[in-house]
Amino acid sequence: MGTGRLYAAVAAGGFRRYATYRAATAAGVFTNTVFGLILAYTYIALWDEKPRLGGYDQAQALTYVWISQALLAVMSTMGGGFEDELIERIRTGDIAVDLYRPADLQLWWLAGDLGRALFQLLGRGVVPLVFGALAFELALPGDPLVWLAFLVAVLLGLVVSFAIRFLVALAAFWLMDGLGAAQLAGLCGIFFSGMLLPLNVFPGALGEIARALPWSALIQRPVDVLLGEAGVLGTFVFQGAWAVALLAAGRVLQSVATRRVVVQGG
Repeated sequence: MGTGRLYAAVAAGGFRRYATYRAATAAGVFTNTVFGLILAYTYIALWDEKPRLGGYDQAQALTYVWISQALLAVMSTMGGGFEDELIERIRTGDIAVDLYRPADLQLWWLAGDLGRALFQLLGRGVVPLVFGALAFELALPGDPLVWLAFLVAVLLGLVVSFAIRFLVALAAFWLMDGLGAAQLAGLCGIFFSGMLLPLNVFPGALGEIARALPWSALIQRPVDVLLGEAGVLGTFVFQGAWAVALLAAGRVLQSVATRRVVVQGG
């Protein structure tokens, strides 16, 4: 099997794996929809008081709510993706088996995560967004090119998300329990991705810092592309730069961790 076909098979396996969890998917759709409703009415109250809060009108703000709910599981904003399994494999020593595979460790887990994300987009993302579009007046674009640019931004954001979580998981080589680092990264994802509130609403230096951090590539940047509130090229450059930097850091840490396993006799 060629290298490309190998990783395509891993991605397909990731898709099929999550497709088997039908009850969990249904529960996730329900949760995203309910949480979306809570946020939508909260946003309505906020935007009634300040109609152009964060530079959005109310329809844009509501669109932000439902698109962010569609992306929540896709981006694993709060964690709970492959990183938990990888941390456990490092803790038990099963990672040594992974290192003997005729495949790159980073690309193997990236391919699987892409398959997972595609299922989450279709399985948990579409229904809440359709519900939101039927229940509220949203500012969804009619230009298919805008949607295409949005999907590219989602893909780039997913790579950034993977790269962050891969680094967090590899930290388990040096920590007694990597779950603490994963939980901390999850908190950063909740706060700095724009999951709860658009980063454009954050005041002063806090807003500038939040928008410059890699987590903003997960939700804030793709949604702004869809809403026409951000330049497409600038967004792609921002996301791509963070993806390259974080993947490179993961590659370095993977190399150091691999030598650590060899030295210890793994």
